[in-house]
Amino acid sequence: MAMSVLVLQDKSVNRAKMSGLDKDQRHHPSCREKTLASDSSDSRELPSQQLQGLKLASHAVLEEAQQRGRLKCSKCGGSRMFFCYTCCSLVGMSLQDVPTVKLPVKIDIIKHPNETDGKSTAIHAKILAPSDVTIYTYPCIPEYQKDKVVLVFPGPRAVSVQDMMKCLHDRSHDFSDEPCRKRLKTEQVQGSTCTSESSESGTPDEAKSSVSKVDPLQRVVFIDSTWNQTNKISTDERLQDLLQVELKMRKTCFWRHQKGKPDSYLATIEAIYYFLMDFHEHCLDEEYSGEYDNLLFFYSYLHSIVNKAKTSAGKC
Repeated sequence: MAMSVLVLQDKSVNRAKMSGLDKDQRHHPSCREKTLASDSSDSRELPSQQLQGLKLASHAVLEEAQQRGRLKCSKCGGSRMFFCYTCCSLVGMSLQDVPTVKLPVKIDIIKHPNETDGKSTAIHAKILAPSDVTIYTYPCIPEYQKDKVVLVFPGPRAVSVQDMMKCLHDRSHDFSDEPCRKRLKTEQVQGSTCTSESSESGTPDEAKSSVSKVDPLQRVVFIDSTWNQTNKISTDERLQDLLQVELKMRKTCFWRHQKGKPDSYLATIEAIYYFLMDFHEHCLDEEYSGEYDNLLFFYSYLHSIVNKAKTSAGKC
């Protein structure tokens, strides 16, 4: 679902100072604050305030990286800050410097080939949850087992996260029990690329325990593109039979609002985060205590930089 991440301009970056989210945090990755309420009416009315109560790792490492300025990516040589959105790797930081988030279900992101890498928030998810997130570039889409995979995308046929598991159970009776062999679609159009970066981790016992908690759900699919480009992917025959899930009553905090689109259209990282919050509470039946807040580690910091730059420019 998509939208973008800021390609930081040097002038704005140099003007921006410490993130407001860090003022009450100790500079330690495990530092926690109060939890964001998932059903808060205030959050729906004032979306920018949703970022104020997150349980985040310290942004100190990002502040230091910001002060150093842009560096060359060791893989592609591109000038980057924080991470290389082309190579899916950190720049000027190590993996130990940023939080790692373990997700309760695997995430696939189908990225539009015309989506600007530097504007995509999908890269945040891949860096922060590397073992659970895979990014494909359309037209590369895996062949999904229709009764075990859902597509998070709004539409008249979409159901809520609360109703998702029941719908999947009902669907399982309509499909064969014989395992569906997975194969990656390799058809490509000229000029497009197929990006697939994933890895599996954990012991067999851990994997079995994780699967049992979310059965029959195996994977959740998100579309990463501008909203004007989503139709081509969402109507692809390989996604047509997937159960669609819609995130209701959520408003975006994204700083690049697309003209003519409602504020319920979320950035990719927001959609992943809110889905997991609802999944944790309504499907795992557990109280949410900030388990996935660090998915917004980069997003919240960039949000503070943009607000600081706008304030300095007298635009807000």
